[in-house]
Amino acid sequence: MALNGFNSRFGPLEILSETQVREMHKSTLKVIGETGVNFHDEKALQVLNDAGCKVDFDSHRVRFPEHVVMENLSKAPSTFKVKARNSTNDITLSSGGPVYFGSSSGFRTIDLDTWEPKSPTRKDFYDFIKVLDYLPNVHQITAFPYFGFEGVPQMMGIIEANAAKIRMSSKTQMEGAVHDNDKFTLPMADAVGMDLCCLVNPAAPLSFYETQVHGINRFSEADQPFHFASGPVMGATAPVTIAGGVICPNVESIAGTVLAQLNKPGCRIWFGNYANEQNMSTGSPSNGAIGNALHELVFNQMARYYKIPTWSSSSAWSSSKQIDFQAGYEAGMHAVLCALAGASMVILQCSLTMQLVAHPVKAILDDDIAGMVGRLLEGVEINEETMAVDLINKVGPIPGMFLDQAHTRKWYKTEQYVPAMADKMPYGEWVKHGSKNALAHAREKFEEILATHNPDPLTPQQDQEIEDILKDARQYYRKKGMISDEEWKVYEKDLGSPNYPYA
Repeated sequence: MALNGFNSRFGPLEILSETQVREMHKSTLKVIGETGVNFHDEKALQVLNDAGCKVDFDSHRVRFPEHVVMENLSKAPSTFKVKARNSTNDITLSSGGPVYFGSSSGFRTIDLDTWEPKSPTRKDFYDFIKVLDYLPNVHQITAFPYFGFEGVPQMMGIIEANAAKIRMSSKTQMEGAVHDNDKFTLPMADAVGMDLCCLVNPAAPLSFYETQVHGINRFSEADQPFHFASGPVMGATAPVTIAGGVICPNVESIAGTVLAQLNKPGCRIWFGNYANEQNMSTGSPSNGAIGNALHELVFNQMARYYKIPTWSSSSAWSSSKQIDFQAGYEAGMHAVLCALAGASMVILQCSLTMQLVAHPVKAILDDDIAGMVGRLLEGVEINEETMAVDLINKVGPIPGMFLDQAHTRKWYKTEQYVPAMADKMPYGEWVKHGSKNALAHAREKFEEILATHNPDPLTPQQDQEIEDILKDARQYYRKKGMISDEEWKVYEKDLGSPNYPYA
């Protein structure tokens, strides 16, 4: 079955007036033109200089004239397709178009009984992807979801994760890029005929380092979609005000877009947003803060002004350390607002504790949030049949009722969204069936998915190509000295498991 996004009947929420949008745009142009952005790469500096930018080669500072900005923004497509391993799971990202949901991530897994973080095993990772492949409202499996797993050297973490995602899911995928790992992740995507949405994250404030510039060059030349998202902390690496906090990543995304379009006009780019308020009491980013959602609303409205697709992530990471009320309201409120903001992709399912941990049971619960938000976006259909005037007149006052009417049987499944994990039983029935809460239902569903769900398999040839690329990557980092002897001993033991690679 194809994975469909959600189309809003009432359009995106716009909290800025047209005049305010123009003021934000003028201020963005002022910053990018007067202060500019640092690009720590000589080739990029020369390309931008040749395009008419004012470049200080000594300080690596680039100042962008308005005409260079607007000309290159216009080259970026406002709509583009992202190919999945199974074409029925392709998605189309569009400025102001359908809203999709993508999974989140965390460094480690968590014990659901003690809430203690712990390192995930290879089996934990593969099971996680199986769950994400199953969930109907996960339209894209985004980067990781764990940053590697036990027995795998740091240099191989993303590459092994990418292989696991391709093996266990036929949905579209996003992946990180550090230390040349795209030399191996992109060929994996090619081997199975899919796109790989790649990360190019500038450093806040207003800087692109050599790794990010090389990513722009490689991903555009490989014709792969990629995005810019610096993740500013408002009050630390961006102004504390919402407006100023939007202008900084706006400038960074536009600067990256200009370089990308100069490199390959028409290449597929989108803007990402991972902004957080600074918690002035603790010094930590404040995941779940309502100011983060306000940032999303403004950031997405500006991106629509530039006709660029976006992803939003304020719903992705809660400050809560458990799957509890706080985790639910922070994810739910932000998912609603990100979707209303018109984000092309809302990052939601699975994470806790400021990206430190993630768990598939949390993803199962979050998938209900995505379904509820999707139903909200679909709005209310107004026509002769839905207004049901003839039916109301037919049934009339008491003792008339609508339960036994064909109209009810036809419409209730599309009009109503019933969360799969929520407790909806009357109290007596709830007690009779074990007094289970939503978390208990999700834990049971997790075991059921593992026992019954069978993702679309790779062909033997495709699986062998993935394995050959993994072998090349291991040799590459071993020769560069980026996998230590001790790491290699542990890794060899993992690779020698009789159930490799799935256990």
